[in-house]
Amino acid sequence: MQLSLKKFFRHLSFALPFAFLLLTNANAENMKKLGYMNVHYMAISATFLTPEVAKAYGIERSNYNGLINIAVMDNTIKGNPAQKVKITGKAVNLLGQDKDLSFVEVVEGDAVYYLAQVMHRNEETIRFNLTIDNGKEQQQLSFKHTFYTD
Repeated sequence: MQLSLKKFFRHLSFALPFAFLLLTNANAENMKKLGYMNVHYMAISATFLTPEVAKAYGIERSNYNGLINIAVMDNTIKGNPAQKVKITGKAVNLLGQDKDLSFVEVVEGDAVYYLAQVMHRNEETIRFNLTIDNGKEQQQLSFKHTFYTD
């Protein structure tokens, strides 16, 4: 029993920072209803993560590395449970230079979210153009974010 409790708290310590960031963003209205999906999204500097969390998820903590976090909920089911999806997309800067994003799926209990890293410069605005496929439908999500270095 004690080993299971340790494992639970270890997973909880990794999941809480992402859950907190997701809830913070939900209050900032970074959610779009796209068909049968409620898509919560955010972009942050990777330096906001603790070294332990960054290491656990293979994320480089750098002043010039941003992190995209996407969570998709099924809005046709009571409670809007997390939904597994496939996400592809590009990051495009103001000069039109683009980079393919590589999303990694993270499952922590009932939570499912997708993380991608993007390099940036200070005060660089990047537009994210994503395709989200839940197996029933494909939806497009576009948003922009200005990154700052510490």
